[in-house]
Amino acid sequence: MKPLFLGTTAALLLSACQNAPIPSQEETLYINSQLVDCVGVGPMLCMQVRSDEQQPWTLFYQDIEGFQFEPGYRYQLTVSKEQLTDVPADAPSLRYQLIKVISKVASK
Repeated sequence: MKPLFLGTTAALLLSACQNAPIPSQEETLYINSQLVDCVGVGPMLCMQVRSDEQQPWTLFYQDIEGFQFEPGYRYQLTVSKEQLTDVPADAPSLRYQLIKVISKVASK
């Protein structure tokens, strides 16, 4: 009976290591002042983001947990970005969470 128990314990430990969360990393995101039409799983509105003020805007198809977008303002945010594991095919593999709103400026 002991070998079966040890084998089961080893399998459980190995599977726990495979699902260990990947550490999150901090990132600065710039958010444009208006949502735009985009198509994800279906038609939706997306934020326009960039990680550097010199880059072009790109569509952002998900939410940032803890952040409430208000049209008419440009934002600079510090967010944590976490890689998710075992997600469904139509779900995002990254989770973004607000750490800090660095700036919120009315657009011209």
